[in-house]
Amino acid sequence: MAGLTVTRSGGAANSSATLRIRGITTIGDSNPLVLIDGIPGSIDRVNPNDVESISVLKDAASASIYGSRAAAGVVLITTKRGKSNQLSIDYTFEYGIETPTAVPKQVDAATTMRMRNERIWNGVDNTGSEYPLYPKELIDNYANLHVENPDLYPDADWYKKLIRNSTPRKSHILSFSGGNQFVKTKASLDYSQIGGLYEGKDYNRFTFRVNNDITPNKYLSGFIDINGLMNDAKDPVVTLTPNMNYPASLFAPTWSDGRITQGDAASLNLLARLQQGGSIRRNGQSFGGRVGVNITPIDGLKITGIFSPTINISSEKNFSKKIPFTRLETPEIIAGYIGGHLNTNLLETRSHDYAFTTQFLVNYDKKFKGHSVGILGGYENYYSFNESLNASRLNYELSDYPYLNIGNQNFQYNAGEASEYAYRSWFGRVGYDYMGKYLLQINSRFDASSRFAKGYRLGIFPSVSAGWVISEEKFFSKIEFLSYTKLRASWGTLGNERIGSLYPYQSTLSFGNALLNVGQNSVSASTASVNKYPIQDITWETTESYNIGIDLASLSNRLRITADIYKKKTKDMLLALEIPRFIGLTKPSQNAGSMHTIGWELETGWNDRIGKFRYSVSFNLSDYKSVMGNLRGTEFIGSKIRTEGSQFDEWFGYKANGLFQTQAEVDAGPKINTNVRPGDIRFHDISGPNGVPDNKITPEYDRVWLGGSLPRYLYGGNIQFGYKSFDLSIAVQGVGQQKAQIEADWLSAYNNYAVDIVANRNYWSKYNSFNQNETANFPRLSPNFNSNNYSALSNYWLFNGAYFRLKNISLSYSLPEKYCKIVKARGCKFYFTSTDLFSLDKFPKNRDPEASSFFITNSYLLGLSINF
Repeated sequence: MAGLTVTRSGGAANSSATLRIRGITTIGDSNPLVLIDGIPGSIDRVNPNDVESISVLKDAASASIYGSRAAAGVVLITTKRGKSNQLSIDYTFEYGIETPTAVPKQVDAATTMRMRNERIWNGVDNTGSEYPLYPKELIDNYANLHVENPDLYPDADWYKKLIRNSTPRKSHILSFSGGNQFVKTKASLDYSQIGGLYEGKDYNRFTFRVNNDITPNKYLSGFIDINGLMNDAKDPVVTLTPNMNYPASLFAPTWSDGRITQGDAASLNLLARLQQGGSIRRNGQSFGGRVGVNITPIDGLKITGIFSPTINISSEKNFSKKIPFTRLETPEIIAGYIGGHLNTNLLETRSHDYAFTTQFLVNYDKKFKGHSVGILGGYENYYSFNESLNASRLNYELSDYPYLNIGNQNFQYNAGEASEYAYRSWFGRVGYDYMGKYLLQINSRFDASSRFAKGYRLGIFPSVSAGWVISEEKFFSKIEFLSYTKLRASWGTLGNERIGSLYPYQSTLSFGNALLNVGQNSVSASTASVNKYPIQDITWETTESYNIGIDLASLSNRLRITADIYKKKTKDMLLALEIPRFIGLTKPSQNAGSMHTIGWELETGWNDRIGKFRYSVSFNLSDYKSVMGNLRGTEFIGSKIRTEGSQFDEWFGYKANGLFQTQAEVDAGPKINTNVRPGDIRFHDISGPNGVPDNKITPEYDRVWLGGSLPRYLYGGNIQFGYKSFDLSIAVQGVGQQKAQIEADWLSAYNNYAVDIVANRNYWSKYNSFNQNETANFPRLSPNFNSNNYSALSNYWLFNGAYFRLKNISLSYSLPEKYCKIVKARGCKFYFTSTDLFSLDKFPKNRDPEASSFFITNSYLLGLSINF
């Protein structure tokens, strides 16, 4: 869908995804509002098999009726419901495997030693021995020595030992649907088991949903819906990510007889932590429901009352075990303990939260002489409460009993907290339609939030939209090649108040403990202090949105085109601004900032049928750019900047001019420090204290904006083919332009950590020829993360992160009815689905363009669906 960006946080079964609708709306929370059958919820709570339809509201006019949480857009999910005179039972079984899309690759031990020697040698200006750490003879003969004695001469590929090539998954899905004119029911059950990409990780999930519609007579109807989700997730105490520090290949995880080794010099043995370090067990239960009554006293008037509770209960048991290791020559003596596992500790957490949504709606629809009027008025009240507690005991004597009662009572701790939040809304909408040609809709919503003080709680957010269906005009009949044309325009405002569960307008106390000297004794006492500066007049952010669009259909509606341009401006953004440090309080949120986003969207599609062959093709392309307004200052976020005029999270650093090739170039050129040598990055001298270049590289005068970090020109497409009982669908997705960063962890042969294979690709070296160094992709191996090559961001490390991805391919075959009757079934279907098969990009082969903090997976899934 044009304008919608979905980014996965990881490949694990319980990983969520980040949704963005038309880019970034605010510096704070830009997550869209998700409504499941009209009730606020999470997209993670919905079984995809229960989804009837998904709609996305992108402009303020369409989203404004949903109020305070709709500033970043709205995702409407409608679940399946029962139908009259249709009784069916469906069963589906799925089995598949998941594989990591990309896994970093580690250089072997001999290469690691060569690179580390060179790094150290570079640190002394390439004087003295070229083999300061590892002798040349050892490096040259290491492969043979490893075969003879792998304990003394290890060569371990930690990535291969830690990360699985594949993991299984399977699901059982059972659904029931049936009803008559009075009662209709749709029920579904889903049980899934999904493995992890590394040892000690798996996930089980059970979901159910029952939707009931009751219609006693034409004046009264109602519904009773219940749903639930129960999950059990098991993880090791360490989470593997692509960019974490893995031990180098010079360190083996185990001795040849299976005993645990120290790992690297810092006792970092990730394999031991996965296998023997304990586990984190998470259990969650979520239950929700919806009860509603519809009264239709007269034709066209419907009065609705809805009550919806949601309850979430979760628990976590984090049991971290002590892991001893031994030396090769003394297997009977414990030599020490693996880093992070010096003791056995247990932490248990319990939390529960509940929320209640109450809605009252009045709808009136009337048609007369070509006119059609629809009026909606409503009231909504929302309240949520969360409470949690945790308890821990440290220094367990036993490592196989994960319960608090046997823990060391001298090291026991506990804590607890609670929070609540509420809002109340009144809203209305008037829609007008004349002869299907002229369309007008006016909305307004009044929201009051508990996060603001009295007098500042109420926000008023109006909107208006209009449409003109030109193809309904008489003069349009002469334009034969267009079967439908509609112009649209809208304007509206939306509010945002998502700044956490606290009340920023109030002074709050933080409690703690301290030791006080009373005479000759030290006494423990409870303490309390104000820790945050309150702002009484804090109130709503406001996002104002403009949208102009056109919808076209041609060739008997086989060709469809939709185009939109829009602008969003957010003012009074809730920012945590700096205050003088001598006040002694943390910085408060204030209405202080602004930003705007300009973008466009294009969607086109074609569908047709040729005999028994059917096909459709659709494609979308969109782009947006978010620019910061006055923020009353500058905010630095790592290598990115937010300041007036910059793009949202724009890269900020030096402009590079290749690599220094000779000492003469170093001597003559501007430098960031005196440690710069040939093979280091050369920066442009942008300016100095007097506004002109000063032959020095300084962060104050020579860093510049380097372009936005957000993706541009997002696109997607779907192709569907059908012939008789066969159906094939293909989905593609990609980004046309994005400035991505090569991270230093990919490149530096540093300390005792693994050297990524990327670092072994064409770097500047004293051992290269002059021509090789002129075309080198990376600077020399630096003696540390110096400020010239790695610590200081420059556009040298930025590249075009555009990619094209084959996102999904699905093939299905429906068996002929005569074969289904053998098992007394009405329908049988086999299908195969695969996701993220490959991508075309400029990323290193062992890096995925979508993965950042976590591994993501591609999947291969076989399914069988039977309908009775």
